[in-house]
Amino acid sequence: MAEDIAVLIVDDSALMRNLIGRMIEATPGLVIAEKAMNGIFALQKIPRVNPDIIVLDLEMPEMNGIEFLKERKRLGITIPVVILSSIAARGAEITMEALALGASDFIQKPSGSVSEDIHTVKDTLVGMLLGYGGQYRRSQGRKVFPTIDFTAKTVTPLTSAKPDSVSAILGVSGSAEPHKPPVPVRKPAKTECIAIGVSTGGPDALRVVFANLDKDLKVPIVVVQHMPQGFTNEFAKSLDRLCPLDVKEAEEGDAILPGRILIAQGNKHLEMERRNGAVIAHLSDAPLVSGHRPSADVLFASVALVYQNHALGVIMTGMGRDGAAQLGTIYKEGGITLGQDEGSAVVYGMPRVAFELGHVQEQVPLGKMARKICDIAKAQR
Repeated sequence: MAEDIAVLIVDDSALMRNLIGRMIEATPGLVIAEKAMNGIFALQKIPRVNPDIIVLDLEMPEMNGIEFLKERKRLGITIPVVILSSIAARGAEITMEALALGASDFIQKPSGSVSEDIHTVKDTLVGMLLGYGGQYRRSQGRKVFPTIDFTAKTVTPLTSAKPDSVSAILGVSGSAEPHKPPVPVRKPAKTECIAIGVSTGGPDALRVVFANLDKDLKVPIVVVQHMPQGFTNEFAKSLDRLCPLDVKEAEEGDAILPGRILIAQGNKHLEMERRNGAVIAHLSDAPLVSGHRPSADVLFASVALVYQNHALGVIMTGMGRDGAAQLGTIYKEGGITLGQDEGSAVVYGMPRVAFELGHVQEQVPLGKMARKICDIAKAQR
């Protein structure tokens, strides 16, 4: 259909192009715009096929992914790009460079540059294509059909055969009316810790927020961004370069310090522990929670336990419902809770579920989130 989200697949492996293409063809609402074996061919095809989103390999002959992104930037092409990356440390560095050059997000290839098991990341890939591609189409004044409406009571079914496919992928629940909010056991007090949970759309969203934080913000920030093991250290370094505060990957025993931001490690839960009057980071290999490790639910629960009404919880763009339940624990303990609004979220899944549960005190656009966080954190209560 003309309103389907058109995907340009760029990968030097014919097998990968074929496997990715099959996943796209099997997803109502997505269509293959074209395929290209490297960046040169992709650039040649873009004006003709006018894709809504690009899936980009990084290691390709003649023009690799990084070179393509540099040329895309030079030419002023704004079509969103999702990177497919391997897990190697060098791959993490290149992936973060790709994000810095304007790529929107990335997916880890399960088993190297040619992954015959790429189907294992299908839900993540499809969710990103629907989210980023749909957002781009709307920004260009074009319709998205079947409608992927993150604000309606129910997502418009894509086909009669798969009535819940998009709903399941994006984590949208059935009712847009929020539940009655919890009754806090105490009034909010001075903010001593800020906890953020974010997933799909998070790399871009965190860049926007962190770049605009006040340099004199004296409250520690702890973050769960769903990201594979091996990438979070480079991701933290990339955020540190643009943020006025210190940003690092969380390590076991790290002190929770004013003006420092800790990013949860991939495949490790991040929890707060109070020891000898100080609060430290504890990394855990406990089972997945809400389908994730690290889990925003785990982080929010521990922050609520340690900081009670001195906590600020923030839930942002992401698929699924991780963090939505335990954000309510911060609320119940007397902390303050914020959710990213649907208009600025790439995927209004996690913040929507939290809002519907009655766990979000205020919905905030991405562009105003840093200001709101700083104002709350600096307020005297």
